[in-house]
Amino acid sequence: MHSDGYNKLVSKSAEKPLSTPAAWKNTYFWIAGILVLVALVGLLTGQDSIRDPGQRDENGLVLIYLVAAVVMAVNGLMSHRHTVQLWEEAQDSK
Repeated sequence: MHSDGYNKLVSKSAEKPLSTPAAWKNTYFWIAGILVLVALVGLLTGQDSIRDPGQRDENGLVLIYLVAAVVMAVNGLMSHRHTVQLWEEAQDSK
């Protein structure tokens, strides 16, 4: 069973109107953008500029960053679509 404080908090948040979903608020998109920037720096200045200190010398580091950016962008897209769907369902139920 929940305490009275928890129940008050839940009921207060239920009264609060949902804000419209915005893609720019999704952290996955921000991380994807940063990974693309890091990959561009590596592409323009060489892989050694983006290699972590002590990291093994390997080829394809720029490609690894680009693939990671794509993965994060796909995560962001899926997350944002789900958020929009939940928001639309909440709007329809009013």
